[in-house]
Amino acid sequence: MIAAVSALVVAAAAAAHGEGSSGLPQLNPANFAPQLFWLAVSFVILYLILSRSTLPRIGEVLEERRDRVQRDLDAAERFKGETDSALAAYEKALADARQKASSMAKDVRDRLAADTEAERNRVESELAAEISEAEARIAATKSKALASVDDIAAETATAVVGKLLGEDVSPAEVKNALQ
Repeated sequence: MIAAVSALVVAAAAAAHGEGSSGLPQLNPANFAPQLFWLAVSFVILYLILSRSTLPRIGEVLEERRDRVQRDLDAAERFKGETDSALAAYEKALADARQKASSMAKDVRDRLAADTEAERNRVESELAAEISEAEARIAATKSKALASVDDIAAETATAVVGKLLGEDVSPAEVKNALQ
């Protein structure tokens, strides 16, 4: 609207001077002073309109945007701090769990080793007892067998002599012969 008013004023000034067809009026040096005057008036009016209505709104939008960016940065910093503390707590809990698992595994290994050693000792003592008992039985059987070898030899010799000679020989005679 202001541009239309200034164009009308320029056209009226050109008509008043009586110059109508000598080219572009804005390039005519005689018209520079009124053009500069109306340029200044138009600029002041436009500046007042913008400074009173448009620029405050733009300032508010810029201030709101600046505040929103600052709030977002503060929230991001707070979340980063929370994340760092949660990560530190997680790493501590993980290290504690690993330590606890390691100590539990060591305890279980030690207990199993002790149980295995006790069981091995018990089995070895049982086997040693069974071996000594078997050796005692073998020794008893051997001594009994050795003691009865003479009787068995006498009976066998009696049977062989009886078969070979056809006569009955007493075991006492065979024992005397073997001695």
